[in-house]
Amino acid sequence: MQRRDCLLAGLGLGLASAGDALAQAAPRVYRVGVLRPTAPPLSLQDPTYAGFPNALSELGYREGHNLVVERRWAGGDPARLPALAQELVQAKVDAVIAVALPSIRAALDATSTIPIVLYGNFDPVALGLVRSLARPGGNITGVLIAPDGTLAAKKLELLKAAVPGQTRFAYMTRPDDASAQQQLQEVQAAAAQLGVELLIFKVQDKQYSATFEAMAARRPAGLFVGAHTYFVRDRVEIIALAAKHRLPAIYEWREQVEDGGLMAYGTSMRWTYQRVAAQIDRILKGTPVGELPVERPSTFGFVINAKTAKALKLTIPQSLLLRADEVIG
Repeated sequence: MQRRDCLLAGLGLGLASAGDALAQAAPRVYRVGVLRPTAPPLSLQDPTYAGFPNALSELGYREGHNLVVERRWAGGDPARLPALAQELVQAKVDAVIAVALPSIRAALDATSTIPIVLYGNFDPVALGLVRSLARPGGNITGVLIAPDGTLAAKKLELLKAAVPGQTRFAYMTRPDDASAQQQLQEVQAAAAQLGVELLIFKVQDKQYSATFEAMAARRPAGLFVGAHTYFVRDRVEIIALAAKHRLPAIYEWREQVEDGGLMAYGTSMRWTYQRVAAQIDRILKGTPVGELPVERPSTFGFVINAKTAKALKLTIPQSLLLRADEVIG
């Protein structure tokens, strides 16, 4: 009897040890929400869809293994964002990546406890989103696209240099948020400083063809495409219309130049996604979100697409080519 009891006890210990080993082997599954005001892109490989998960995978977080990404898209209707933010709260996500100002405000209204990582192009201190960049406080931190302002003066200067002697340029923006307004103010100030005429076109969602027709009627020498999540999502259509109307254009991201845009000045989407992922990683590992500084890029690249310039029958001045960090195409 004693021998049987010992065998059963040994078997029980073995099963318990095996159970402990399985429990230790099973990874914790983290849930990260991504809240965007736009509709999803057509391709799942588009960086606006896959950029954040790909960056997280480089840090060991893989969808279907130890990561669930709860994506919420407002489809171009900002009024849907509060309900979508509430969905993420109800899904009990460990953190929310909020892209663009309307999403950030909706996320902040939905929760004061779940960590939020903002991503955009504006001054979060001036807008009251954080106490300071160094110590944002509350449940929010983030990554900004530009260090101070929106780099508007530099971009307009580069566009003007691409078409020497020209003084009339179009600026394409959105009508719907404070970020767009900040950019508009900066580009207007830059235009006044550079002595150029600025034609402003505020684009409602997906009204690109009509906007470019209106631009063409005013005969600008070039186009400055503002920084906006909609313009990144719709970059292929915008680039095609700029080519159709033979408009030299400068964009926010090098990825837009890789897709056929003429020029870009700034950082890369890949860099910003990696920095957002790094903040998410620190949050998931226990760092209080309000103690993580809001990050700003410190290095920028000026990229020119030579193939696009040739298609536009545009001769880029040698002095401008020498200023480029990279000429592709």
